[in-house]
Amino acid sequence: MKSNILIFSMVLLLTFSCKNKPKSDIEPTVVETVQKEKANGLKGTWELVGFYNYKDNIVVDSFKTSDKSRQLKMYTDTKVMWSKHKPADSSEWFGYGTYSYKDDMLTEILEFGSAVMDQVIAEKKEFTFELTLSPNKFQQIELDEDGNRIYSENYIRVE
Repeated sequence: MKSNILIFSMVLLLTFSCKNKPKSDIEPTVVETVQKEKANGLKGTWELVGFYNYKDNIVVDSFKTSDKSRQLKMYTDTKVMWSKHKPADSSEWFGYGTYSYKDDMLTEILEFGSAVMDQVIAEKKEFTFELTLSPNKFQQIELDEDGNRIYSENYIRVE
């Protein structure tokens, strides 16, 4: 009986002598890194409103589009489509493909287009432009083989 009490006492002593680890005043912090996607500033619908001609990388001439002609470009996250409406011209003008832009360069790779554009696409599918982008307007600037500006198409945001 004494041995049972002794064993029982030892078990009780061991049980009560074990302490839980004290809680720290400082709780561990879980750090979450949230990477915000860079907003796609080109996404939307744009209308061509004018052109600039350059000489020695300086605008030397500018003109607005004609009231008789309209050109729209639409960008989704990865696709581009443009269409030109010229009632006086019986040929159709449109193109469709993918695009990307980084820093100040825009690259469009056309997959197909109107009959006239398909002839152009057969020769050249990839078009690279210098890009000047702000929230409600952009310029795509054609460069020569030396990187000098030739002309630009100037667009405003429609939607």
